[in-house]
Amino acid sequence: MENIKTQVVAILNKYIFDKKVWNIAPENPKIIADLKINSARVVDIVLDVEELFGIEIDNKTLEKIITLNDIISVIKSKTGG
Repeated sequence: MENIKTQVVAILNKYIFDKKVWNIAPENPKIIADLKINSARVVDIVLDVEELFGIEIDNKTLEKIITLNDIISVIKSKTGG
């Protein structure tokens, strides 16, 4: 899981304007509320995740992605990891 987390954090970092946000973010940060990522960018994040892990995330699943751990859970369920 740690490898997946590292890869997801790298993707999220592309869309975070102030990297210092990680210093105050909880262990399982909310993408929009805690990391201050624009909601429109969540789609870009999902596209990056799909490409990197070779998976497809449907709209119903996309609506449930709120936190870092949500992304990791989706990846694990889709890849069998």
